[in-house]
Amino acid sequence: MTLFENIGPEKLRAVLTEFYARIFDDQMIGFLFFGKDREQLIQREYEFTARFLGADIPYSGRPIRQAHAASPILGGHFARRLKILKDVMAAQGVDEEVQRVWIEHTNALREQVTRDSPNECRD
Repeated sequence: MTLFENIGPEKLRAVLTEFYARIFDDQMIGFLFFGKDREQLIQREYEFTARFLGADIPYSGRPIRQAHAASPILGGHFARRLKILKDVMAAQGVDEEVQRVWIEHTNALREQVTRDSPNECRD
C-alpha cells in the first residue's frame, strides 16, 4: 500500500483545505498569499503531495523553484509554514509514517523555496 492509499484522497484534501485556511489567515505568513487563488493552490498542492506519496496523479504546476521565485520567502516563513502543516496533520489524525515522509520531503525543498541559506553555528 502506498502512503497515498494510507491517507486517502478525501483526508489529503481535508488536510490541505484546513492547511490553506490557516496559512491564508496567519499573521506571520498570510501576506505571502494575498491575492492568490486558494482553490488553485489547494489543487496544485494536492497533485504535488499525492504524487510524492505514491499516487499516479500528474502534477500540473510549475517547478518548485520557479513557482516560489517571486515571493520573498525566508527561513522563518518556511519554518512557520512547516509548523502549521505539522499542526494540521496532527489535528486531522494523519498516520505517523505519512507525516514523517511529508515533513522530510518538505524540508528537502527548503533551498528551492527560500531566498536565504540555512544558518549554521560554527566554533
